[in-house]
Amino acid sequence: MERKSITTSRAAVACDVCGRTLLRGEHADAFIANGSRRMVCELCTARAANEGWIREGADNTLSVRRNGPRGGRSLLGRLKPPRRAAPPPVELPYRRISANVDRIVPGTRPATPVEHDELAPAEAGRPDETAAAPAVAPEPREPRHVHAVPTNADLKMARALDVFNLSAHPRRIAGVTRSLGTPMVSVLPSEVEGAIVSIVVGWELCWYRYEVDLADEAAGVRVLGQGAELSELSEAEQLPNAVADERGRLVLGA
Repeated sequence: MERKSITTSRAAVACDVCGRTLLRGEHADAFIANGSRRMVCELCTARAANEGWIREGADNTLSVRRNGPRGGRSLLGRLKPPRRAAPPPVELPYRRISANVDRIVPGTRPATPVEHDELAPAEAGRPDETAAAPAVAPEPREPRHVHAVPTNADLKMARALDVFNLSAHPRRIAGVTRSLGTPMVSVLPSEVEGAIVSIVVGWELCWYRYEVDLADEAAGVRVLGQGAELSELSEAEQLPNAVADERGRLVLGA
């Protein structure tokens, strides 16, 4: 019987930051560094940006901003509110009451006092316009939405999975699942910090560890690490207590 070798048409892509060969289903982003094109996996995009690498397609936008006019206002100047011009002084009519002349003469406040003269408002009972305006009440602040951290371990794990399923990470889990099969999923609340929940998704050839802070859900899901062997995980992390569906979403239940 003649043996036939099966080869795939997909070329192997390695990350230029961590050196890892990307699995099927993973996506590599192109960056420009020192005039050369580099491929970066999804886990290393933040590190590439910190090294000064520019994502391919974003260099044109940066060049336009660098070459733009320099006569514009600085960042601090744009953040400050514009100064309002001081209003011109208001000249109020006064009546001059003299001991020799008994008539009303319109005019302005004299620079120097005049002997036998008295200055008074033109209209009796008119409020003084130079008095300070009443203080304006500050605008009410928008209410800050703070999520209460569940005290029960099951509620913490369920809430952490809800935050995970709303992120972009289930797309990667679904892609790797199509290549390596159903993963092992472990969800563990932290014993030290009550708001931290750890999520581990692993296969025989790789694993990923995520972290969710229930006290700061707006920060999203953080990637803490990855590996190639399940033996690198602790015994508690190797005990599955959740499952992943075909779309990469995680649900409690072994």
